[in-house]
This record gives sequence, C-alpha cells and structure tokens, in this order.
Amino acid sequence: MSTFLLEIVTPERLVFSEQVDRLKATGIDGELGILAGHIPMVTPLKVAPLAFQAGKQRTTYAIQGGFLEVRADKVVVLADSAEKANDIDVDRARAAKERAERRLNNRSQDHTDFRRAELALQRAMNRLKVSSSGENR
Repeated sequence: MSTFLLEIVTPERLVFSEQVDRLKATGIDGELGILAGHIPMVTPLKVAPLAFQAGKQRTTYAIQGGFLEVRADKVVVLADSAEKANDIDVDRARAAKERAERRLNNRSQDHTDFRRAELALQRAMNRLKVSSSGENR
C-alpha cells in the first residue's frame, strides 16, 4: 500500500510528521477517509477524533477544530489543539465535561455563554472518546 506524509500542526508546535497508510477525519460535511493519491482539497475540521494507520500501528488524536489540507505529496492538519490518546488527562476531561453540563443546565445565561458551554462539552467528550479508544497506548 502506498503511503503519504501526514503533518499535524498546532499553534504551539509540529505534533506529528510521518508516513501513514490512511487517515480518517471529520470535516464539516462529514467523515473523510484519505489514502495516498487523494485529490487535493481543503476542509474545516470538526471537534472530533483524527485516526490514522501506519503499518499495523493505529493512532488517534483528539482534534479540537482546525483545517485539513490534502496536497499531492502530503496531508497537513492545522489544528487548534491535538492530543494523543495516551496523553489525555481523563480526570481533567471528566471534570470539564461536568462543568460544561452544569453551564448548559443554567437557563439564565446568554446565547454566547450557552454556545461556549456547548463547545466545551464537545471538546471534553471528544477527549474522553479518544482516551478510551485504546489505540496507541
């Protein structure tokens, strides 16, 4: 199987840069499966897991939004943040989820606060989902 270079970049650093066989990401229009030779494209990414495979090794990151660009020679993920499954602090993610749920239950907040709480809940649930994936531990 052909491979391609995958780079995951956050504002702080280059998180990952290696050859992979396949990539699965979630864009605003749904799930994407990418193999070597995929047509060039750019899409915004949702808060969702990003999974890839290199040989028999499967790895999953919690991506907190950003963009995915497919080029002829590589795929670049520009993420707001990216955490590998085994780097996620599960207790902290659970606490963030509980805080966000409490904020969502508070009906007296304005639309902006409500939307922030929704996004915080999405991020916490994404981190918990990726941490329990059992991949790359």
